Amino acid sequence: MKFKELDLDPRLLSAVDEAGFEETTPIQAQTIPLVMSGDDVIGQAQTGTGKTAAFGLPLLNAVDTQSSDIQALIISPTRELAIQTQEELFRLGSKKKVKVQSVYGGSDIRRQIRALKSHPQIIVGTPGRMLDHINRHTLKLHNVKTVVLDEADEMLDMGFVEDIESILSNVPNKHQTLLFSATMPKPIMKIADKFMTEPKIVKIKSKELTADKIEQYFVKAKEFEKFDLMTRLFDVQAPELALIFGRTKRRVDELTRGLQARGYNAEGIHGDLSQDKRTSVLRKFKAGKLDFLVATDVAARGLDISGVSHVYNYDIPQDPDSYVHRIGRTGRAGHSGVSVTFVTPNEMGYLRTIENLTKKRMEPLAPPTDNEVLKGQLESVKQDIKDTLAHDKHLDRFNDAVEELLSEYSADNIARIFLSESIKDAESVPVKIAPERPLPSRKVSHSRSGHGRRSGGRSNGDHRGGNRRRNDRRDGGRNHDDKGGKRREHDNKRNGRSKKSFKIRTNLEK
Repeated sequence: MKFKELDLDPRLLSAVDEAGFEETTPIQAQTIPLVMSGDDVIGQAQTGTGKTAAFGLPLLNAVDTQSSDIQALIISPTRELAIQTQEELFRLGSKKKVKVQSVYGGSDIRRQIRALKSHPQIIVGTPGRMLDHINRHTLKLHNVKTVVLDEADEMLDMGFVEDIESILSNVPNKHQTLLFSATMPKPIMKIADKFMTEPKIVKIKSKELTADKIEQYFVKAKEFEKFDLMTRLFDVQAPELALIFGRTKRRVDELTRGLQARGYNAEGIHGDLSQDKRTSVLRKFKAGKLDFLVATDVAARGLDISGVSHVYNYDIPQDPDSYVHRIGRTGRAGHSGVSVTFVTPNEMGYLRTIENLTKKRMEPLAPPTDNEVLKGQLESVKQDIKDTLAHDKHLDRFNDAVEELLSEYSADNIARIFLSESIKDAESVPVKIAPERPLPSRKVSHSRSGHGRRSGGRSNGDHRGGNRRRNDRRDGGRNHDDKGGKRREHDNKRNGRSKKSFKIRTNLEK
C-alpha cells in the first residue's frame, strides 16, 4: 500500500514523500486505518518495522493545531527512544506545524517545565518523568485523546507497570489507547484488559519477528577467550557498522576501553553516561563516524539505527526476548545482516531457549584460523590503499622519497615492508575483561525442531522484572547490573551439529 492511498493530511504526505517513503510497511498498512477510525489497537512488532510512523502519522493527522492543549501522550521506556520518537514526529509533522515535546529523566526538569508552557500538542516521555510532571501539575491531561504505550514489554521488564497504570488513571475516560510490543506476556495483556476497549490486534507474522534475513551464528568459548576471538572475527568479517552487546555497564566500559586500546574506532553507551554524552555517541554512530557501538540492552532498546551490518552478543542475554531486540538492529530494509553470539559452556541452555523462541537454529562457528585473519587484514589494507589513491590529492609530495627508495630497493620488498608495518597482531596489546558472574544454569528440551518445552520457567527472583527495581528505573534508561546466580556447570552437547570452519564474508571477496 502506498501512503498516498491513506486518507492523510496532504501536509503529512508531503513530509513522508520528502523523507523518501512511498510504500507502507506491514505494521503501517494495517495499523494506520484502524487508528484513524478511532479503534484501540494492540500492535505486535519489533523495533525497525516502522511502528513509530504507524502510530505517529494518525496522531499527527488528528491533532488540532489551533488548540493549545495536549492531545496525545506517547510513553517510551528509555530517554533515547523518547528523543528519537519526538524527532521523527517533529519531522513528519513540521509542515502541519504540530508541536511535539519530549520529557525524560536525566535532564533539567525546570527546562522541561518551561518547554511545556509553549503548549505542545503531543508529549513523548519516559514513565517516571511523565508521572513527575503530572504530580507537579505541569502536564495537564484533560484534553488527551490518545495514549500510546511504545515498547510495552521493555517497560514491563524495567518495572514501570505501576507508573504506567498511574499515568493511564490520570487520563480522562474517553480516549484511544494504542499498545505496541515485540512480545505479549501476560502482564502486558492485563494492562490491555484493564485500560483498552475492544482492541483490534495487528500481529506481524512470526517469520518477520525472527529476522529471516539475518545469518545467526554462535561461537562456543570460555569467558577469558571471548575478547580475542571477537577481535579476530572483526578482522575476518570486516563489519561496516557493528553493535556489540554487553550484559552490564561495567562490561560495556571494559569492552570499549579494550577495543580502543587495540585501535578500533569504538564507543560505549549505558545508563550511567550523561545524556549529552549518550546523544553525542549515538550521533557519531549514525553518521558513520564510529565503527563499533558497545551497549547494554536498556541503553540500546528502541534505537532506530540503520546500516548496522553485524551484531555481536559478547554476553548472551538471559531473557530470550532481548535477543530478538538485539539482532533486530541489523538485516533491515531488505538488507542482510550477521549476528554472532558468544556462549560459554554453561550457557548452552540459554542458546536453546533462544532457538525455541525464534524457531531458527544458530550455526556454530569455529574460531578463525591465522590464515583467515591475515587474509581479512590484507583485504582491509588493500581497500585503504584504493581509497587513499582515489581521494588523497597530495600524494605527489612523496615523489622524491619514492624515487630514492626505488633506487635502493625493489618495489616488491617495499610493498612487503609496508604490509608488515600496516598489519599488527592485535593480540600483542593485552586486554583483560573481568568475568561476570555466570548466569544460572538453564535446562531445556533437546528437540531439534525448535518447538521443545522448557523444563523450568522464570523464578520469582528473575532479574528482568519486579517492583523492587521500579524506583531505580523511574527516569528511564538506567541499566541495572544484575549478574545472575551461582555458577553451575552444564555443558549441553549439540548433537548432530558439525562445527563449521569460518567462511570469510562476501564483502572480502568483492
